[in-house]
Amino acid sequence: MTGPGTISRSAAGLDWRHRLAERGVDRRLWLLLPATVFVLVLFIYPFVYGLSLSFQPMNGGGVFANYQKFFSDAYQRDTIVTTLRIALPAALLNVLAAVPIAFRMRGRFRGKRLMTTVLVIPITLGTVLTAQGLLNFLGPTGWFNRVLMGIGLADDPIRLTNNYWGVFFSLIITGFPFAFLLVLSYLSGIDPTLERAAATLGASRSQRFRRITLPLLAPGLATTFLLTFVLAFSVFPSAVLVGNPAGSTRVISLAAYQAAYEQYDYAYASAIAMIMGAVELVVVAVVLVWRSRLYTGSTGGKG
Repeated sequence: MTGPGTISRSAAGLDWRHRLAERGVDRRLWLLLPATVFVLVLFIYPFVYGLSLSFQPMNGGGVFANYQKFFSDAYQRDTIVTTLRIALPAALLNVLAAVPIAFRMRGRFRGKRLMTTVLVIPITLGTVLTAQGLLNFLGPTGWFNRVLMGIGLADDPIRLTNNYWGVFFSLIITGFPFAFLLVLSYLSGIDPTLERAAATLGASRSQRFRRITLPLLAPGLATTFLLTFVLAFSVFPSAVLVGNPAGSTRVISLAAYQAAYEQYDYAYASAIAMIMGAVELVVVAVVLVWRSRLYTGSTGGKG
């Protein structure tokens, strides 16, 4: 039998839950706890530890000694420009190449699954296997140069590996699948009735794409560019395997690796990693500001 005390406690508990709900607190938020712990353990703690370590120079000096050491050395400082020269064009080209292909692939047609599988296969290859394939195909004795010299279009092999272009091609191959899948997702989120309505009003296919699809897709393209840029900016194996790690493709991640595992100066390596993250954040912030000015209405690509 339910007594007055039980009823009052139930009412109090219900009232307490209602007050929490009014303040935006729900018991289901406890479901976020595992994800929160995961982020704290695998991201926040390593970041805080690395940041604090970067202010503890191995050879003494002020707290900013490692940062001063990096920016006062032109050989180290130039790695920022080198990485940007590789990552920005690679990310931009991946996005530009993904748009027309994803636009064609968003409809239904025979062989769509097979073609999609072929386009995303490079994700499964990995950078090492991709680099080996580039060396076999574009290297001095690769198929590409042998064909050119065989048909008389070149007297000497064209150097497309162990330089800037080797790393660039590697980033295009490994980064395109991500860009393609993201753009395809955003295109699928655009309401197709908008284009059909424009077509009934006499708009051509190019006009529909330029005035309807592209403005709605632009925020998604900005996000895709950011993700492919971050992926390209952290390039490391390609810079070593198909680039020139001592010269034209000495990227900032390679500088951090050398500081940590060749010089055993982990504090300096942490400082380089912090600088690397700061440069990425600057690019991300600029693109996000630009993205905030684009159309983000309810009919835009949602992904």
